[in-house]
Amino acid sequence: MLKNLLMIGALSALTASAFADDAARAQAEKVIALKDGSTLFVFKGGKMAMEDKYGRAVRMEENKVMETKDGQKIIMHGDEVSRLSSLLKENHTGGS
Repeated sequence: MLKNLLMIGALSALTASAFADDAARAQAEKVIALKDGSTLFVFKGGKMAMEDKYGRAVRMEENKVMETKDGQKIIMHGDEVSRLSSLLKENHTGGS
């Protein structure tokens, strides 16, 4: 019984995080999966923001080199952490 409850809880958390970045994906020109499990959002004008593997917007250093899942290297430009954070929160609160 406890095992089933834990499984349901884990699946619910994954489902919630899957929908959490819908607004960010809608505004981004590109969404790139990174090797470490995080996601890079590239907005108009080339500015970028990163979501960690737990669904949180995280700050990145300018010019930091990141690796995509397929091994390509990308350099961070224009840390848009506050923009991504507000887009992620928008989905959690039901939008405006």
